[in-house]
Amino acid sequence: MNLILLFPEDFTARGQAVLSGRRHEHIALTLKARVGDLLTIGLVGGSVGKAAVIDVGPGATTLAAPEQLRPPPPSLPVTLVVALPRPKTLRKTLQVATALGVKRFYFIESWKVDKSYWDSPALEPDDIREQLVLGLEQAVDTTPPAVEFRRRFKPFVEDELPALAAGTLALAGHPGAAVECPRDVRRSVTLAIGPEGGFTDYEVGMLEKAGFAAVGLGPRILRVEHAVAVLLGRLF
Repeated sequence: MNLILLFPEDFTARGQAVLSGRRHEHIALTLKARVGDLLTIGLVGGSVGKAAVIDVGPGATTLAAPEQLRPPPPSLPVTLVVALPRPKTLRKTLQVATALGVKRFYFIESWKVDKSYWDSPALEPDDIREQLVLGLEQAVDTTPPAVEFRRRFKPFVEDELPALAAGTLALAGHPGAAVECPRDVRRSVTLAIGPEGGFTDYEVGMLEKAGFAAVGLGPRILRVEHAVAVLLGRLF
């Protein structure tokens, strides 16, 4: 945890923040913070700064009002569209991509997506929020991404995706694509990534009709969370 993320409900009327649970345990047991120590904090949706420790009790830590405030790191100019992966991979993908600066996710249906994935507790709002917070804490960021789900591939690609991708470089990461993924682009990107093994030929064809170019990373097939990290690293 490189950042203690603070939420509106943490603050008292005096402007102090009272933290319990995982954040308190990290401060008390991992950081071994003492009264007067300055901790790196972030105001969710706002600034990054420092806050002095006022008290470390048996069940809660109290922090002074934040100071030395500065903006969070810039976000990546990318919308990430991912075929819904298995629950453990979904959690990893959310954490990794959030840490890298992605602020807009769409998880979509695909022929290779197991129908049971849509019933997983990993899609519950509280679980999604937890993964986003972990990614923000890792990257010393404060701005939570927007996460949306679409159960039907064809209506999404035909009716929504062209407008979402308008004015951006629209790319579909796909194993075996003849064109290599570009590097260090200087514009906004809409990036679609399929299941492990890639989209079906039909799905690739639909994405191409929507204005996407299929691009690859060479002969190796990567796990979804690894493909996300590598593609984003190449593009930005």
